[in-house]
Amino acid sequence: MDSNVLLSVKQRFGIIGNSPLLNRALEVALRVAPTDLTVLVTGESGVGKEFFPQVIHAHSARKHNKYVAVNCGAIPEGTIDSELFGHEKGAFTGAIDSRKGYFEEADGGTIFLDEVGELPLATQVRLLRVLQTGEFMRVGSAKVQKTNVRVVAATNSNLMKAIADGRFREDLYYRLNTVPITVPALRERPEDIHLLFRRFATEVATQYKMPPIALNEEARTMLENYYWRGNIRQLKNVAEQMSAIEESRDITPQILAKYLVDESSAASPSVTHSAKMEDLNSERELLYKILFDMRSDINNLTRMVGDLHSGYSSYRSTAPASAEHNEVKALLPHSPVESEYAEEYAESVVVEEDMPREMTKADMQREQIVKALRRNGGSRRAAAAELFMSERTLYRKIKELNIEE
Repeated sequence: MDSNVLLSVKQRFGIIGNSPLLNRALEVALRVAPTDLTVLVTGESGVGKEFFPQVIHAHSARKHNKYVAVNCGAIPEGTIDSELFGHEKGAFTGAIDSRKGYFEEADGGTIFLDEVGELPLATQVRLLRVLQTGEFMRVGSAKVQKTNVRVVAATNSNLMKAIADGRFREDLYYRLNTVPITVPALRERPEDIHLLFRRFATEVATQYKMPPIALNEEARTMLENYYWRGNIRQLKNVAEQMSAIEESRDITPQILAKYLVDESSAASPSVTHSAKMEDLNSERELLYKILFDMRSDINNLTRMVGDLHSGYSSYRSTAPASAEHNEVKALLPHSPVESEYAEEYAESVVVEEDMPREMTKADMQREQIVKALRRNGGSRRAAAAELFMSERTLYRKIKELNIEE
């Protein structure tokens, strides 16, 4: 493809870099733009995936119609069907009027589904129908409607692993992945790192009317050899921090090192720190609640045993001895101590059973989630609020623990 065309696209959308991998991704986007084929853009978080659907839309026959961008990961599971496909008046509590969804609004144009891997399975079925037939139904309606949209999706998750785990439909994956575009990570395009850094430093200096910072040769080499788990977003953050904090405008490796996180202590790209902390906090809160409920159950059992013992003692002191009772006594030893507790001993021999196995943490979590769902009539939102966790975390726990709702 003509290099002038690529340069024009980069200037228009503010894309910086001359990496062959970046140029290849842009070339694929420009070639597929005139068609209506579905595109799946993949890449790590922070690499700039959001620019590619804009490039595709701007160079398509739909460029004069609407472009709608939807972050699927930011919409609660309970309302995402309504957001995407619309709803009728009275379809659910709070639906005081009919509303168009994004697929209806984008009719004739392009819809960008970011973080498509976060879609619930029920919504994935609806999306598959739109991709196959162009048909959808509003929530609370039985009327089938048609829409003509170009779908571009993006994800930073491994959809093949999600398919293997049962979290993503395989047929939907192949519908979305008609034309794949892979956006390279920043570490895969080291020749662009310094260009991006200079751009961010210059923007901060212009905005706040200060001299721009500059890297010496050793600091530049250090910058280009860093892993950049957060990709372009992390690089911009570092440039802005140094511009605002450092008094010296000449950046040395010693200064730069203060702003680069130690790679050995960094979290794995596939599991973010916030996600791990959310799981940890949710499990902690759930275990606290289990312990409080267990304490309450133990107190109730203690009272019940005390009442039963009192009732039994009262009955034994007043009720006449039956023939069967006397037969049991005759079979027991007649030592003073044993005679005193003969009745209890005889009864315990009859009802004694094997002790149940020790409950694991997963067993306790499963029991607590099931109880919360029952108490709230199966409502995940209400159960999640009771268990002090997000609805999405509760959904994941239900899948992990094989809970049948």
